[in-house]
Amino acid sequence: MSRRSTPLLLVNTGHGKGKSSSSFGVLNRAWHQGWRCGVYQFVKSGKWRIGERVAAETLSASEVGGTIDWFSVGDGWTWTSRDLEESADLAREGWEEVKRRIADETYDFLLLDEFTYPMTFGWVDTAEVIEVLRTRPGHQHVFITGRDAPAELVELADLVSEVTKVKHPFDAGIKAQPGIEW
Repeated sequence: MSRRSTPLLLVNTGHGKGKSSSSFGVLNRAWHQGWRCGVYQFVKSGKWRIGERVAAETLSASEVGGTIDWFSVGDGWTWTSRDLEESADLAREGWEEVKRRIADETYDFLLLDEFTYPMTFGWVDTAEVIEVLRTRPGHQHVFITGRDAPAELVELADLVSEVTKVKHPFDAGIKAQPGIEW
């Protein structure tokens, strides 16, 4: 295998804004290479119509590039959840699906958005995640985002970026805005 065809594990973590946004940029690059791409969002609800998903659907429908399949396997932020056990169940179901997709090599590029949360909350076993990612077959790039990435994930990853918050409009009482946050 050449140095230009090594399957990578990438992680964006930290308390700053832009972890998911950056990973979606890499998703666009993967799509442009003609790759089969899968996105699993572990927190955002499928009810939310976010710009990145609309863009991915548009790209995937194009005759240029690869494909992008998108799955929202969360029910929203934990502080708005009505049933955290249901949130945990959804995360576990999503992880089971991701494991199947990894085992059968469905995708060349997998984006597991906000997947650090199910690990840090104890909803998904971090040791199992590490083993599945370490032993994944074939040539599959995996990109994981979210705050507080477990140390074992950071150790295994080929590339880790920590996004640090210096200043955020939320701190000044400015609410999330379309075009900026979604």
